[in-house]
Amino acid sequence: MKIHTISGYIQHIYLADHDHGLLLLDGCSRADVETVSRFITDTLHRPLSDLKLIVVTHMHPDHAGGAVRLKALTGAPIAAHPKAKSWYAGLMGRAAHAIDLGLTWWVANRIGKQRESIWYNPVLCADILLEDNQNLPLFNEWKVLYSPGHTDHDISIMHEPTRQAYVADLLVKVKGELVPPYPLCHPNQYRKSLQRIAQSSIETIFCAHVAPVQLVDIPFDHVIENAPTLPKNHWHSAKNRINRKLFGKTAQH
Repeated sequence: MKIHTISGYIQHIYLADHDHGLLLLDGCSRADVETVSRFITDTLHRPLSDLKLIVVTHMHPDHAGGAVRLKALTGAPIAAHPKAKSWYAGLMGRAAHAIDLGLTWWVANRIGKQRESIWYNPVLCADILLEDNQNLPLFNEWKVLYSPGHTDHDISIMHEPTRQAYVADLLVKVKGELVPPYPLCHPNQYRKSLQRIAQSSIETIFCAHVAPVQLVDIPFDHVIENAPTLPKNHWHSAKNRINRKLFGKTAQH
């Protein structure tokens, strides 16, 4: 097994290369569909039908936005956590989806990328539902680790024989320091997810926005100690701004 790293619109894309087929470790963004397709056909010299499974670790635009289009091109089924389908449900969910699309463009602008079409259906109808500790269908060497915190449905996936794992947005880097992601919707669950990874047998961590890092080099205690104790997301940020404006204090719930 070999993991290929592809430079995506705003994130690293990882493609696991097995003798019997290719596994896309995350659904990337809509702007990445052509990039992934060309990598398979032009770099690997393989047909698109060799992509056998697309994992969506969570529903944010740079992790889920390209999944459905890639499925249409390759025939590969989409696998995700059962809660992924409801993340952007309802009016509030649609508003959050619009904000997340805007944040994706903001990040793209910060790194010098042009604005691309990144809209995708906010309701994902996955072909395969993934539960904690389940092995991926067709790729049984890969194990699902439920790792909520960033959202309520984040998953990581570990290649057990080589002790490598893709953890998506579990960690990001700001000013050279590994820190929790934004948004952080469930801080208590996030700490538990970090502790689980820290205590695992994983040796190498792959992140969407950080270069691969060895587990022993991650200061888990420092990240956990300094992680927010209250949710940090669009709604709490707006509520805190309103409360500071009106009452001079920060919302606690």
